[in-house]
Amino acid sequence: MAKKILMLIAPDQFRDEELLVPRQLLSEAGWTVETASTQTGAATGMLGAIEPVAFDLSYAQAEAQKQAYEAVIVVGGMGSPEYLWENAQVHQLLQTLNQQHRLIAAICLSGAVLAKAGLLNGKQATVWESPDALAVFKSHQVTYTGDPVTVDGRLVTANGPEAAEAFAQAILTQLKALTPSG
Repeated sequence: MAKKILMLIAPDQFRDEELLVPRQLLSEAGWTVETASTQTGAATGMLGAIEPVAFDLSYAQAEAQKQAYEAVIVVGGMGSPEYLWENAQVHQLLQTLNQQHRLIAAICLSGAVLAKAGLLNGKQATVWESPDALAVFKSHQVTYTGDPVTVDGRLVTANGPEAAEAFAQAILTQLKALTPSG
């Protein structure tokens, strides 16, 4: 099986380095990284990064290819609450991959996506420390660690852009432990 990772982003206002840093480190480690958003086309980051069309999939296309992914990473940023927190298609994809024992990761405000998808109930996790994100954690019985990166089983969360490199390293460590060819 090809070593593939899926990164989910908001179509607007995702946090650039939360996409670019992990994608680069994972690619350098030999993983094929694909990016999905609400639709195909260009997505604009908070700092102006534009994701090339060649890497874009819609969430529906990613759902159709879900068996191909060893991990899924939900990228944060200001677009996450608007486009990802309540997105039933994203929640279903995360739940399915979780049931298939895949690695699930989220950074920044997107830790709330995992909570809203029901993946963090009774787990330890971190998130960007905003009142709304912390309220989501509380309402889903998530133990907020406040750490830059938190690993709880196959779940990896990070609190923001400053943790992007450590987040990617934690994902790589977990992938090596979970996949024979990791």
